[in-house]
Amino acid sequence: PKSNFEYTLSIKNDSGRSLNVSFSAQAPENFETSFTEAYGSQELSSIPIDAGQSKDVKLKVRPPSTIDAGHFPVNVTVKAGDASASTDLALDVVGEPQLQVAGRDGLLSARAVAAKQTSIPIVVTNSGSAPAENVKLAASSPSGWKVTFDPATIDRLVPGKDAEVQALITPSDKSLAGDYMVSVRANSRGENASSQFRITVNTSTVWGMAGAGVIGIALLLMLGAVARFGRR
Repeated sequence: PKSNFEYTLSIKNDSGRSLNVSFSAQAPENFETSFTEAYGSQELSSIPIDAGQSKDVKLKVRPPSTIDAGHFPVNVTVKAGDASASTDLALDVVGEPQLQVAGRDGLLSARAVAAKQTSIPIVVTNSGSAPAENVKLAASSPSGWKVTFDPATIDRLVPGKDAEVQALITPSDKSLAGDYMVSVRANSRGENASSQFRITVNTSTVWGMAGAGVIGIALLLMLGAVARFGRR
């Protein structure tokens, strides 16, 4: 859970005199509780109420961040002198997905060749407490690069499980040899995760062979010129 659960309690003084009413809440272990005025933010532990009048108090309950889905009771007690009253409340906590993105075996690096498509395995894991639905993959890459995913969407990923997709990465034909960063993201209804992958790009061996051929021709021409002028 990423926010408080809030309840508004109406406390009425049916006695014939003004009372200073105190209140407390009993919640499961590691739950945080606090009381505030219904239309304010100042925390309270008690409040004066005139005879025959009532006041609204807001109870905030914050579960621990690691809680699993379930039904959790909360008991509220109100006291004024020797008199007391209590009521039982409950929180129905639904789980939420928590996504993680990594490479196969945790690797965050890969190799690619300029202008050629390379398939890189991407593992999406749900470490939360609820299924992740319609998980969509996306990427941010250097200018001129093409990145797609197969599949582009994971229909459903249950808690504790992972799914592997292929990132199809094609560096630009103008990419120089070196390291580049590609950010891969997974998103499911507001829950998202991302990781940076280092892609080491090599230039095409065809261009390397062509370059070697050019150098070879240049050397032959130079040797021919030296031989010709040497005879003169």
